[in-house]
Amino acid sequence: MAPPPVSLDPAVEAFIASRRVGHLATADADGTPHVIPVCYAYDRGLVYSALDLKPKRVPSRELKRVRNIRANPRVALVVDDYSEEWDALAYVLIQGQATILESGAERDRAETLLREKYEQYAEMLQEGCATLRITPERVVAWGRPFAP
Repeated sequence: MAPPPVSLDPAVEAFIASRRVGHLATADADGTPHVIPVCYAYDRGLVYSALDLKPKRVPSRELKRVRNIRANPRVALVVDDYSEEWDALAYVLIQGQATILESGAERDRAETLLREKYEQYAEMLQEGCATLRITPERVVAWGRPFAP
């Protein structure tokens, strides 16, 4: 059972929930970093990302991010807004633990949330697919949406 996620300010939660893509950083057992863009859903303090059917070179369970999480579950996810107007820049950095959910009610709920957020998942998400859960331990928010 995962520890409870950190409590987040409602503005931070709204920012995370409303964005479409994040950048997931994992590292292997030796600490070699690996960063990729991911689709995700945010729910009650947790972040979920499915191992979907987008074209890949290897089976989903052999992806570098999956191998890394099995060797080293510490991850980071950055959700951000970039703008040429630099006073509009913002990001949320989530550091925490990742778990691979293979089955169960939580995995099922995550799949439902992902399908609701991304219409592409009607075709690109295999029913019952493995899903990554990120349990935040530390969250840093920066930028205009979070200024006091």
